[in-house]
Formats: sequence, C-alpha cells, structure tokens
Amino acid sequence: MHAIYIPHLAQVRGQTEKVEVRDHLPELETLTPVQGEVQVWHRGNYLEVKARAEAIMTLSCDRCLQQYNHRLSVDTSELIWLQEEVDEAELPLEREVAYEDLVETLPPDGYFHPDAWLYEQLCLEIPQRQLCDSKCPGVELIEAPKTLSDRRWASLEALKQQLPNN
Repeated sequence: MHAIYIPHLAQVRGQTEKVEVRDHLPELETLTPVQGEVQVWHRGNYLEVKARAEAIMTLSCDRCLQQYNHRLSVDTSELIWLQEEVDEAELPLEREVAYEDLVETLPPDGYFHPDAWLYEQLCLEIPQRQLCDSKCPGVELIEAPKTLSDRRWASLEALKQQLPNN
C-alpha cells in the first residue's frame, strides 16, 4: 500500500481515496492475505478513515497450548486531526492530559500510511485471552508416579511423610 500525501488528498475530486487491500501486512503474521478496503476522506481540519478488512491468523491457546485458527475482522472508523506537531522539548516532562486530547494527529503537510493504520486496527482485534474453545479443558495433568525412581529424592520424601497433612 502506498502512503497518501495529505495535501494531494485535499485536491482530488471528492477529497477521497479508496485503497483496496489484498496483501499480507509485513508486521502481522496471517495465514491468509488481509482482504478489504480502507477509505480516507479529507474533511478540512481532520481525516475520516474507515476500514473493512479480514484475515485468518494462527494463535496458541492459553489453556491447552494447541494452535488454532482465528478470523480477525475489522469494521471501524477513526477521525485523525490535522495539526502541526508540537515541539516536545517545549512541553513539561509531567503534565495532565485531558480525555479530549487523547486523539491521533498528523501534520497537514504529511503522509497518512493506511497499511500502518490497518495493522494497528487488526492488532486491536487480536483477543487478549486466546482460547481454542470456550470449553477447553486445558493441559491434562498426569499424576506423578508414587514410587521414586531416583534415590536422591528419598530424603525429601521422608521429610514429606513427617508433615501433618499427609
């Protein structure tokens, strides 16, 4: 995917660009290519970005450790404000940030990278708790043998027998 030059986007007809996605994203390991589309509108002082995309990736179950396939699906939108970058050296090291200030910004004369934005959106869809099935029993525990095969553990076993909970 190519980067979109923001001043050029403001000049095109409809101030819109649609990017078809049919490729693997380099940073995201998926079984199938990411398929979908990203649309970007220039709205004067902000960009409106919408995406619909999906891919299949292999995850490892947190309970049984087996691998399984999971479908990532994104249907999202975001507003990205266009404003000049603030020099970080001028800001205090500690400052209070209002909830309204927690927005994405880009310089008005910069570039928008739809592949990086789509990568971030797909990463947000990866489940935190990865389970192959809601009824996954987990790793099967096998009872340890009662007889000691290594005589070096005999002292520990004798001490264990002296404890009151046995």
